[in-house]
Amino acid sequence: MRPGYDESPLNPVPAVVWMIALPMIACEAVFGLAQMGFLGGGGPGAGLAMRQIAVERTAYIPELVLRLWQMRMVVLDQSWRILTYSFVHLSLTHALFVIVFTLALGNLIAHQFRAWAVAALFFGSAIGGALVYTLAAGLLPQFRFQALIGGYPAVYGFVGAFTFLLWTRLGQENANRLRAFVLIGMLLAFQLVFAILFQDGSLTWIAEIAGFCCGFLLSFVLVPGGIARVMRQIRQR
Repeated sequence: MRPGYDESPLNPVPAVVWMIALPMIACEAVFGLAQMGFLGGGGPGAGLAMRQIAVERTAYIPELVLRLWQMRMVVLDQSWRILTYSFVHLSLTHALFVIVFTLALGNLIAHQFRAWAVAALFFGSAIGGALVYTLAAGLLPQFRFQALIGGYPAVYGFVGAFTFLLWTRLGQENANRLRAFVLIGMLLAFQLVFAILFQDGSLTWIAEIAGFCCGFLLSFVLVPGGIARVMRQIRQR
């Protein structure tokens, strides 16, 4: 075989990205098996019932966090929700979009970030998005803030990291850095059209935009050499 022709035509996805996506895939596999009658008692609605139970047990509920904050209480057996909400989804379609974005964007940024940094970007964006969403719910009590479920805030963190890489490269080329924000602009435009067409009134886009900002800002520190660069700038000041 000629040299170079034995290489795989597909760019292998790094292990850390698979580790993030596999829990989502596993959840959908369980729901699918239950729907087909292999799990959950075999009833026709077993898959939907199992998904509903999983959503109720893993969703991040901002109103619950605000009530606990007002009562100065910490309930540790509910604290996992700020992480688990990213791995369970409302439907197979919802999950497929998140999984595809996770694999595609995770693969792009994993070549520039260390494995632990990719995981930190995902979970940091999920946590940051949920906290900003909770803050918005506290500041705007007249609006209904539904529970967060699904990995979009964390995926938007990957979009933020990818935007940071483009922004950095364009700066090195002395090009217009605003071009780096084309992807997030397109996603926001798509969301706006979707909201107008379906009129769902959801405010979860706040968590998603917050996730994007967290991913972009975290990249300054998590990119190789980023911590040393930040420390140098602090010392110079």
